Amino acid sequence: MRKSVRRRYLVRLAAVLSAALAGALLWSCSTSPPRNITDSCEIFDDKSGWYKDAQRAYQRWGVPIHVQLAIIYQESKFVDDAKPPRDYMLWVIPWGRVSSAYGYAQAKDATWDWYRDKTGNRFADRDDFADAVDFVAWYCSMSNEMLGISKWDAYSQYLAYHEGATGWKRGTYKRKRWLKDTARRVDYRAREWGAQLKRCEDDLDTGWWIFG
Repeated sequence: MRKSVRRRYLVRLAAVLSAALAGALLWSCSTSPPRNITDSCEIFDDKSGWYKDAQRAYQRWGVPIHVQLAIIYQESKFVDDAKPPRDYMLWVIPWGRVSSAYGYAQAKDATWDWYRDKTGNRFADRDDFADAVDFVAWYCSMSNEMLGISKWDAYSQYLAYHEGATGWKRGTYKRKRWLKDTARRVDYRAREWGAQLKRCEDDLDTGWWIFG
């Protein structure tokens, strides 16, 4: 009888420990935002692998790192699983999200599928930073190709990113003062981060920043 009770106790204990371990592993795999999201050098100091991801996207699509970062900052503040606010029916009943946007880049389902199809990156995830910066750089590259917007023009790139190619062509942003104000903030932040990167990019390129 005692052996049976002890056996049940050990089984329960093993189940509790397994659940605790699984929870710990899940927590350790979650990605928190950088501690200081106002300085590009400190962002890459905190998230050492992110610079290589952004540099790879720059080399592939020609969109500067500071433009990539400024758009992602505006879209998600570097929160990997960011979602738009909920919509409500009768102002009180939760009724889904206002859009399907998700992840670092707040890419919508259809746009993300388009990206995966065009680039061949079929296993890309919106909550993966490497995929998110590649998506942003690709999208800005498409805006350059389709709309003639400079890859270095963070202001216009953000307007096209928000409104889409059709919206940009129609000039829908011209009637949205709040959006133009937001795009100006994106442009300012991109310029500021570009200047910051000049202080540390040599160390980042050599890898000293990561191991120093």
